Amino acid sequence: MTADVSSLPRDVSTAIYVSDIAAERPWSRVVKRGQTLRIVDSEGQQAVDALLYCAEDTAERYSTQDTLRTQGSAYVELGTRLISNHGRVMARITADTCGRHDSSAGCCSCESNAVRFGEETKYQHACRENFILELSKYGMTKRDIVANLNFFMNVPINPDGKFTVVDGISAPGNHVEVTMELDVIFVISNCPQVNNPCNGFSPTPIRVIIWDEDRF
Repeated sequence: MTADVSSLPRDVSTAIYVSDIAAERPWSRVVKRGQTLRIVDSEGQQAVDALLYCAEDTAERYSTQDTLRTQGSAYVELGTRLISNHGRVMARITADTCGRHDSSAGCCSCESNAVRFGEETKYQHACRENFILELSKYGMTKRDIVANLNFFMNVPINPDGKFTVVDGISAPGNHVEVTMELDVIFVISNCPQVNNPCNGFSPTPIRVIIWDEDRF
């Protein structure tokens, strides 16, 4: 069983991996069972799109529907279990200093940019293209992109079910930590969107840090 590390201090000097992800760029890594990934919103108000795949069998991957239905919540927050399409817990949210993360609005794409913001935006870089680049490293294609997580993205849902992206509430240095229950291919798009307020209309870098449970 994975140790409960949610209340233990985390010293960056004991991390096994630290990397800064430039604005608009993708990132991925296999994060092992029991390891904790911290995602830091370095400058604030930056959306971070993410996908999770089981490293042993990528046909098993994060399921928004199962995650939200199982927990009876429209949002991802501290304590949320991230559920796969096979019904297994892939990871848990074990720390959160922001308090607002979305799993309903999906990721931006060239096509959605054109529809929402005008044909002239179609060729702007988007999260879907970042995901395609990273998934190709693991033998996957655009067919393997599913509904994703949006860390730090503020998407309030109205009583009638309508929602929209509004100004983010994440401050510089806010972070979220995800502790793996399986070996997971964790894929990130540091969102390049400049046409809505999810990134404050100005994408910025983020940082990722990984610890082994026995190094906290």
